Order: sequence, then structure tokens, then C-alpha cells
Amino acid sequence: MNLELFTPEAQENLLPCDGQVQDYGLILDAQQSQQYLNFFLQQLAWQQDEVYLHGQYYRTERKVVWYGDEYYQYHYSGMAKQAHVWNPGLYRLKQHIEKLTGHVYNSCLANLYENGTQGVGWHSDDEPSLVSPDNHEVVIASLSLGATRKFRFQHKWKAEKVDMQLQSGQLIVMRGQTQRYWKHCLAKSTRVTEPRVNLTFRCFHS
Repeated sequence: MNLELFTPEAQENLLPCDGQVQDYGLILDAQQSQQYLNFFLQQLAWQQDEVYLHGQYYRTERKVVWYGDEYYQYHYSGMAKQAHVWNPGLYRLKQHIEKLTGHVYNSCLANLYENGTQGVGWHSDDEPSLVSPDNHEVVIASLSLGATRKFRFQHKWKAEKVDMQLQSGQLIVMRGQTQRYWKHCLAKSTRVTEPRVNLTFRCFHS
């Protein structure tokens, strides 16, 4: 399944089975998206990400920063990450997304891809601290700003794939058992020369 480039319309589920990825379409217009992009490029405390994969230490080309309700320390890819207290502009955007999606988020992982040579490989966001203890669900709201990029889903055990082009101002929400059954990645492309900021709002459970 390939969702080609078009003005995205809201869809309840982009996945054919075993999970839910809800597409809210463009929740920001072009002017709002550009203003947020410019603000976040300048105001967020970007730094290169550090991860351990298969026992090896890597320093990624893309830049990241964590924000949260407190100075939380989060763990993923074998590394401890210290959260900053919310940037005011980011917090207002979080509140807007909470109203749209009906979920509360206590943190945001922001990713900066400076051009199409930077991406992220296949993975699932299935850390135990992300799983809600009451319904065993992981909910992640992902907002794209800047360059349009190909985002891909691949089932872990079935021959199912979904490709889509994420546009500036577009919001998708991964729900249910998506992280259990699916992997996702951001594909690289030498044709993309502009930056993309991706904001992933999450709820960590102690």
C-alpha cells in the first residue's frame, strides 16, 4: 500500500491490521507551520542523539531534544536522556494536540532532520515506560513541520507495508497495538534539501 503525495485528509486508520494509525490531516495551515518551524529551529535546545545499538555506541547526524512535565530521565536505545522543562511555545502546541486527540502527553521528543540525507531506521517505540498499565496501549502523536518526507510502516511478521508522505502541519497518532506489531522508519532522500522538525508527544508511565 502506498499513500502518494496529496493534500492529506483525515483517516481513521492507515494500517490494514493489528494496530491503528490515525491521520488527522493538516492541523496547521502553511503560515502557522512555517512560523512554528522557524521558532523551533531557533529556540529548542538541539543536540546530536546518542544511542547503543547491538552493543555499539553511535552519535547520530540528526539532532534531538526532550521536553517534559519535570526534569525526567528517560531511557531508550540503551542511553539515559534528561528532559528539559517545557518550552512555552511547545507546551501550547501540546495542549492543542491534546484537545484534538483526546489524550494527555507528559513529554515530547523533538527530532531535527537538516536535510534528506538524515533519517531514522526501522524501529518500534515499545519501551515498557510508554505502555499504559490500564489498557496496555501506547499512544504517540507525531506532528511534522518543514520538508515533506516519506514515512514507512512495516509489519513485523506479515508481508504488509504502508508508505506515506508526511507534509508540514500534518498530524498522525499511533495507537493501540501498533508498536507491538509494526515497525516504522523515516526514509532518506537526496532530493530533499530543506529541514524537517518532527514532534512526537508521548506519555511516560512510572
